Amino acid sequence: MPCFRGEYLVSAEESPRQREWRPQIYRKCTDPAWLILFFLFWVGLVFIMGYSVIAGAAGRLVFGYDSYGNVCGKKNSPVEGAPLSGQDMTERKHVFFMNSCDLETKDLKINSIALCVSSCPEEQLDTLEDVELFAKNNGSFLCVYNLNSVNYTRSPHAASLCPRLPIPPSKSFPLFNRCVPQTPECYSLFASILINDMDTLHQILSGIMSGRDTVLGLCILAVALSLTMMFTFRFITTLLLHIFISLVVLGLLLVSGVLWWLYYDYINDLSIELDTERENMKCLLGFAIVSTVITVVLLILIFVLRERIQLTVDLFQVTSKTIRSSPSLLLQPLWTFVILIFFWVLWVAVLLSLGTASTAEVTTGGRVEYKLLSGIRYMWWYHLIGLIWTSEFILACQQMTIAGAVVTCYFNRNKGDPPQRPILSSLVTLFNYHQGTVVKGSFLITMVRIPRTVFTYLSNTLKEQEESACAKYMLKCCASCFWFLDKCLSHLNQNAYIATLINGTDFCTSAKDSRDILSKNPGHIASVTCFGDFMIFLGKIFVVYFTVFGGLMAFNYHRELQVWAIPLLLVAFFAYLVAHNFLSVFEAVLDTLLLCFVIDTETNDGSPEKPYFMDQELMSFMNRSNKLIDSKIRRNRKSLKNEDGTELQPIVR
Repeated sequence: MPCFRGEYLVSAEESPRQREWRPQIYRKCTDPAWLILFFLFWVGLVFIMGYSVIAGAAGRLVFGYDSYGNVCGKKNSPVEGAPLSGQDMTERKHVFFMNSCDLETKDLKINSIALCVSSCPEEQLDTLEDVELFAKNNGSFLCVYNLNSVNYTRSPHAASLCPRLPIPPSKSFPLFNRCVPQTPECYSLFASILINDMDTLHQILSGIMSGRDTVLGLCILAVALSLTMMFTFRFITTLLLHIFISLVVLGLLLVSGVLWWLYYDYINDLSIELDTERENMKCLLGFAIVSTVITVVLLILIFVLRERIQLTVDLFQVTSKTIRSSPSLLLQPLWTFVILIFFWVLWVAVLLSLGTASTAEVTTGGRVEYKLLSGIRYMWWYHLIGLIWTSEFILACQQMTIAGAVVTCYFNRNKGDPPQRPILSSLVTLFNYHQGTVVKGSFLITMVRIPRTVFTYLSNTLKEQEESACAKYMLKCCASCFWFLDKCLSHLNQNAYIATLINGTDFCTSAKDSRDILSKNPGHIASVTCFGDFMIFLGKIFVVYFTVFGGLMAFNYHRELQVWAIPLLLVAFFAYLVAHNFLSVFEAVLDTLLLCFVIDTETNDGSPEKPYFMDQELMSFMNRSNKLIDSKIRRNRKSLKNEDGTELQPIVR
């Protein structure tokens, strides 16, 4: 790769030109150290993947297992020291607890013997004769494996090797494929022991697995809504924008109302006896509060910006013209989405394997228990960082590819012959020279968001305790830290990628250059960007809220045996990422166009010697927006002047 051969000349020039705001022909690799760091980080991820495959057993989590180390529904390998292990359970796909009405736990382990059975008893079995008849008719053996079904009524050890009578009717539930008793007294005890005594990770994983069909359906819904929003912005008109805003308002009010209604339904449900339902109720309250706050803030912003709807339509029409000149820009999110899906599926598979990475220990009676391996929890955190960083890297590659195509088209408009394959050219430039910059940017931009969020949360928390001198001191410290972060890191944003593509500089230099040139221009650019980004953000909110609404309706039907609040949160996160992936095309094109406009006006004056690169439509739009913003600023200043300088006159009768 050119990155590891120093500077790479792609023109006849013998030395680098002085850096200027133009797409550079002469380039060299930027931020190669970060590319090496990312490679080493992925070496660690590959090690975790391999370790999880060797040490983990996701099948135990997906299919369930018995007390002797056999995974139900699979052919098993024997465990040394456990004579009843290593059996072929291909036809036995359900987990049955012999004492389902009297479960006990010790150190988060269920003492009752669990067996793999071919079917759950759907009717109550009162005697051993009934158990034997059930085994004969259904081929489902409810006693320990070493007791033959013909000896259920003859063996003197049947009382200890068979379930406690009577056996309640049960039904298979997709939570580890377990037979769940259906009588109210047994069901309550069974569910409280089965779920309440699991650790948090396995509660979350069980919630995901039990609702996997619902989660998959919601993910497909999020993709469909994202595609709808992308084509809405592509062919936007004033009428479409009004309909879109109306649907967003409806979605905000609908989801917030449903969340409060479900919370009211939970607190008035006298049957709440499970930790899962209590956890779901707490999460519902948190969701409802957050959703209400977001709804109020967005409704206020929509009301304030209602007069600029036509300006927003014009802005997206200018953006759509750029996309129309390179239609393949709309295909970039599809490729990115495929890559993200592949990575996320791989990530979830490794997570499931890590959650079951344990060693088998044989206890009394030939039973097998699994003990979690040391260091696994650290691997979980490393794995989580890998999810965030790699996802941001993939999205940043898409943004940089789109920005590179727009930059190439923008600065070649005056040459008469439009550039051929600008996206392919942008991809070649990215992978040959600027992968390190994307790695560094995706890491730093993500890391900048975290301390900002933490300091904002601490500041809001301490404001509620301002009576304490210690709280006041800590509040000042948080304010100082937040100010320092804002001053030092505010320029670390996506504009750095655009500057890198234009100037061929590293991430930090590009971030500083983009901040400096934007600071030379008035606040009109920021205002125009704000309009576009706000509408794109509303599009993302539209996708997330309607996906969450579908999830609320689906998950509410299975509220007992799963912590569905966490899967719903993951679905919301997935919906936001998908919406961000598809709608970021418009965001990237808009940001690139506006930065190119600023560079154009800064380095050119419209004369024959220095003609503008912008087209007439972009120039007229910026002129209209500047006039609109200037007139509003003058009105505000005039109203403030009248308020401050008007002298009160006596009333004349």
